[in-house]
Amino acid sequence: MRVLLIGANGYLGRFVADRLLADPAVQLTALGRGDDADVRFDLASGSPGALTRFLDAVHPGVVVNCAGATRGGARELTRHNTVAVATVCEALRRSGCGARLVQIGCGAEYGPSQPGSSTAEDAVPRPGGPYGVSKLAATELVLGSGLDAVVLRVFSPAGPGTPAGSPLGRLAEAMRRAMQSGDGELKLGGLGVQRDFVDVRDVARAVHAASLSAAQGVINIGSGRAVRLRDAAAVLARVAGYGGALHELDGPPGPLRPSIGHPRSEPDHGAPLAYPYPDGCGSWQQADVRTARDRLGWRPRINLEESLADIWMEAACRI
Repeated sequence: MRVLLIGANGYLGRFVADRLLADPAVQLTALGRGDDADVRFDLASGSPGALTRFLDAVHPGVVVNCAGATRGGARELTRHNTVAVATVCEALRRSGCGARLVQIGCGAEYGPSQPGSSTAEDAVPRPGGPYGVSKLAATELVLGSGLDAVVLRVFSPAGPGTPAGSPLGRLAEAMRRAMQSGDGELKLGGLGVQRDFVDVRDVARAVHAASLSAAQGVINIGSGRAVRLRDAAAVLARVAGYGGALHELDGPPGPLRPSIGHPRSEPDHGAPLAYPYPDGCGSWQQADVRTARDRLGWRPRINLEESLADIWMEAACRI
């Protein structure tokens, strides 16, 4: 099976590439903007016609799209998350390769949900920010394309390679600095939110399974369990061997409430501004993952403690 992987150098794409390369039946071709891609192509600015010619030449059986942007303004997010997917869909429609499309979506497409609930694929999406809106638009393009396609809505990925700018990455970096400076206490805000964390290697397994399956539509990929960020902080402190006290700066949002969701806007001696958790999903999100089990034969295998241990190992080695 020849697989064309778009976005192989991204956070998710690197692990998807490793998983696909481990399958001796897969012939992998990587397409992306980086110099180390097999083929250089920018989906946000390249034409569908150029991509069609490449598809006809390579003739993949599966196209996996892991490319996209998680940060930036609405225009940038739309270019990289929506326009790029429109290019892929149009190129596949024009091509004679007949490839199956596996599109990586995200849990932010659903937006806020009721605390205690599990979000299933038939929930009405109400994204709470431009990132979720851009990804939802991409999903709708895929579902309306008429292609053999599946969208994997990945909830909150964690594990090795977690970006330092993500909430878990910032948490690990704050702990590293506290240990390095010998601080006996660590003050953090924004720990009340609860998210469904799923290890990036389990996500890669789901992509592999989706590539081999005939499943179509939307499929949630998560752990099926919401975890409060303050509990994740406690686990991280344990695996890091941090013996100091964790103090949560709770209370309603205000100018004196710092958050680990975004960097501080002022020096440490100033009063940082508060920001919401950056995905626009409110205080709670938990995936219903029964469809992934039933249609892909997929279940998460790696627990959050192992994911956090890997995040800490990378943070601890950072200079």
